[in-house]
Amino acid sequence: MENKLYDYRPIIDREPIRWPGGARVAFYVGLNVEHFTIDRPSTSLNEATAALVPDPLNYGWRDYGPRVAIWRVMEELDRHGIRASVLLNADVCERYPQIIEAGNARGWAWLAHGKNNSTLQADVADERAYLTEVVETIEKATGQRPRGWLGPALTETFQTPSLLAELGLGYVLDWTNDDQPYRLNVPGMLSVPYSLELNDLGIFTMHGMTGEAFVQMVKDQVDRLYAESAESGRVMALALHPFVIGQAFRARYLGEALEYVAGHPGVWLTTSDEIAEHYTRTAPRRHPS
Repeated sequence: MENKLYDYRPIIDREPIRWPGGARVAFYVGLNVEHFTIDRPSTSLNEATAALVPDPLNYGWRDYGPRVAIWRVMEELDRHGIRASVLLNADVCERYPQIIEAGNARGWAWLAHGKNNSTLQADVADERAYLTEVVETIEKATGQRPRGWLGPALTETFQTPSLLAELGLGYVLDWTNDDQPYRLNVPGMLSVPYSLELNDLGIFTMHGMTGEAFVQMVKDQVDRLYAESAESGRVMALALHPFVIGQAFRARYLGEALEYVAGHPGVWLTTSDEIAEHYTRTAPRRHPS
């Protein structure tokens, strides 16, 4: 089966991207704000208990995010003048309204991230109705209609981008294959860079890396993207989950990483919404083949 969603256009054969103010790297924090149901297995630290109902070990670890950790993450983002691009489960709107209130006060961008993180997009039966409910729930709670999408566990169906376009969304983050935005073969839809590698969930829980290693990865990423962006802008996404990076012993390393990026020359501290809007408005309709 051929991939008809997007074309192959190598980064060496594209028209230059120019970010506002002469910036060379557009940086955003993709903050996963999620709800997990208590009766289904999901992201786990210990697979030995993951299939149990209830599963206090793993559920409690995840539930630390909205109860405690996100407030710690907010402090670090505020300290460095960074607005989150929130990957928001619709179920969060009802269950954790204080988070919505705090995010609105900070001018956060709200992206649709499914109903909850226990339901993968590929498992949805009536996808159009499901997506409509997700988008409208987020719009009602936040006062903003989402403009972007990240599927739970980065899942889509072949119809997801076109259904999202019908609902007025303009970009997806699921295809983590580039350092620049690009147009999908779906009218009005972009792919905006996201990261599986520069992602606290993988760094700390899959690879067991240290806080110091996390900081060095962030530094190396922005330094290299800056060096490569002399002729054309790049995007740097930092993917965070409060129940991971918001642990007390890791918070200092998030602060160190954000301080380095915020103080780096040529970095535009922005949101994924603003990246998509700027690219849509300024980039040519088609890159040369």
